[in-house]
Amino acid sequence: MATKTWDAASGRFVKDDLDHVEKLKRLRRLNGIARLMDTAIRIPGTGIRFGADSVFGLIPVIGDAGGALVGLYLINEARRMGVPSAKLVQMLGNLGVDAFVGSVPVAGDLFDLFFKSHRRNLDIILDHFDLRREDLR
Repeated sequence: MATKTWDAASGRFVKDDLDHVEKLKRLRRLNGIARLMDTAIRIPGTGIRFGADSVFGLIPVIGDAGGALVGLYLINEARRMGVPSAKLVQMLGNLGVDAFVGSVPVAGDLFDLFFKSHRRNLDIILDHFDLRREDLR
């Protein structure tokens, strides 16, 4: 959604890629997806959190592929919001490591508990927009 804002320095309207409200809506949606995939459930008495990605990972091949597809959705949304290519490549690297190592039986399931690629990728997006997770509440 393109909008225009007044730029006082140039004395004219300047086209924005996304208006602020739409950007926050998208970022909140991505935050919810990343939380669901990586940190939705806490193991009582510990600081360990896991999400759907860890649970899906218990299903050989299909589970890790499903988690990777959700990760690709996050990366595509970041691309559509204007995140630079270098950061998109870094996000793809996080997702690739998660999918590759996560596909190893047993060790990959333990790896999924601690390497949270969706949260890492969300942090890259938020860093690009100079925001923190707390700003999305």
